[in-house]
Amino acid sequence: MRSEAKQILESVQSGVLSVDEALLKLKTEPYEDIGFAKVDIHRRIRQGAPEVIYGAGKTPEQIVGIIDAMEKNGQERVLITRLSPEAAQKVNREHPVTYYDSASVGLVGQIPVPDGIGTIVVATGGTSDIPVAEEASITAEVLGNRVTRLYDVGVAGLHRLLSHKEDIMGASVIIAIAGMEGALASVIGGLADCPVIAVPTSVGYGASFNGLSALLSMLNSCASGVSVVNIDNGFGAGYLASMINHMETKK
Repeated sequence: MRSEAKQILESVQSGVLSVDEALLKLKTEPYEDIGFAKVDIHRRIRQGAPEVIYGAGKTPEQIVGIIDAMEKNGQERVLITRLSPEAAQKVNREHPVTYYDSASVGLVGQIPVPDGIGTIVVATGGTSDIPVAEEASITAEVLGNRVTRLYDVGVAGLHRLLSHKEDIMGASVIIAIAGMEGALASVIGGLADCPVIAVPTSVGYGASFNGLSALLSMLNSCASGVSVVNIDNGFGAGYLASMINHMETKK
């Protein structure tokens, strides 16, 4: 996920693009106003990854309009998170959508060949956390990463996690997803030598307060190297893990 701006400059250096062609690419309108949305065309140039559509609260017609604008401006693939099956069916009439039911995620285009520096491990405390984990996993894959899934390896049966020590020790980034008391992130953080991204989920009984208990536990983790995203935010974790897995030394 190298910076598109850097690729443009390297193309000028190698003679593939002229200075004027490169200038046109960089000067192109940074967003397209389609009335109900301002589509961020320059996000890939600024951040290395294109804009993603948050599907919840948008009509299928609005999603189609945003995809139209993205594709017109050269975006090869479009990720749509929190997309309902009904909306996916309607969008599919205009743009072929691969729908991942377990994650409520849609993809227009193909998952690319991985180009990250290593492997992202996505681990869950229980099977009930899988929808959030799949959102994280698919996000990371769409952004060009190899992903290893370790599902249902929570602390209630610690031997399940310990049987995957090679995956844990070999990861570049680990996403630890858990509800209830959220202890999985601290356990993994105490085993791994890489960044751990903790994702609290809303899974649990009454006193879990829809994920607040897990969130506070993860924020108070005594394991170094653990960061925390919002409750049920699999997309945010997958995106951050991809950024870490594509880090380059800035000279």
